[in-house]
Amino acid sequence: MIYPLIRNILFQFDPEAVHHFAMHNLETACNVGFIRNTIKRKLSVQDSSLSKDVLGLHFRNPVGLGAGFDKNAAYLNELDVLGFGFVEIGTVTPKPQAGNDKPRLFRLPQDKALINRMGFNNDGVEVIRKRLDNWNNQKARTGTSLIVGGNIGKNKVTPNEEAWKDYDTCFRHLFDAVDYFVVNVSSPNTPGLRELQEKDSLKKILSNLQEINQAKRAPKPLLLKIAPDLTTSQLDDIISLSFEVQLNGLVATNTTIARAPLSAVSIKKSESIGAGGLSGKPLQQRSTEVLEYLVKGTAHKIPIIASGGIFTGADAKEKLDAGAALVQVWTGFIYEGPAIARNICKYLVQQ
Repeated sequence: MIYPLIRNILFQFDPEAVHHFAMHNLETACNVGFIRNTIKRKLSVQDSSLSKDVLGLHFRNPVGLGAGFDKNAAYLNELDVLGFGFVEIGTVTPKPQAGNDKPRLFRLPQDKALINRMGFNNDGVEVIRKRLDNWNNQKARTGTSLIVGGNIGKNKVTPNEEAWKDYDTCFRHLFDAVDYFVVNVSSPNTPGLRELQEKDSLKKILSNLQEINQAKRAPKPLLLKIAPDLTTSQLDDIISLSFEVQLNGLVATNTTIARAPLSAVSIKKSESIGAGGLSGKPLQQRSTEVLEYLVKGTAHKIPIIASGGIFTGADAKEKLDAGAALVQVWTGFIYEGPAIARNICKYLVQQ
């Protein structure tokens, strides 16, 4: 119960600065062997009932951390210690980019929500590939079973008609370094990016990646992350295209540009904040609706990773009961603290 007290202090400071401060301190703690082992022992839930075989991969538990938290694959060791079953790094772009102007991350504590307009800030695919190589070398020595996904996108300066080349570059560079890929065309924070969710644009990107993928000796699972703001017709196009290009999975959903789910207090605050993707509790209902529609439309034939409004074990179970194969947290981590994976796993074991 100590985290709410710590959170109240941390919430007095800039969200992005707090993120780096907290992860740096966790990194420092994990560099001390006995502290690392103590944290891992307290926050990891070892129970065979939690393990799942999905996407041709073995997940030690179904609770993952969504893309955007560890954009640069800088904290995989620390996130492994916190007991997640999988971590999605990125979004990674071919060239390094600074992202949008600060401030670009905002809290709406009354609604347990965040608004972000980060803009794919990352170190670029070459630097991130080197970090992943170091991680995989360490992984081979320690035998950790953490699954790592690579979330890939396009640089802001790349025109949409050339976007497929950016995804191609990231896919080729990261192929031997990650366990699965997620194509991100659904962030609202890169101008024009969501236009790539239209069927023809998306088909060009995904077909090219699958052509590369299927030529490999051991193809990697290829997933698509979608927005919660798509119409029924657009969701139908996604379902159709998923079968056409033989996608291995979907991630539902990214952040929303809608503000309607917010309380009056948060709506007023969001007006002063301006543009950005909304995540957290207000997204829970809509993301579950999209999940249920996709599960029905794909007839359970395409695994779906559920994301959006997951804070507790009950939230995770709601997604799993709705047909999700796995779940991802992000905003819930900020509000619930470093024990979120443990708490969700303990709840699931008891069901």
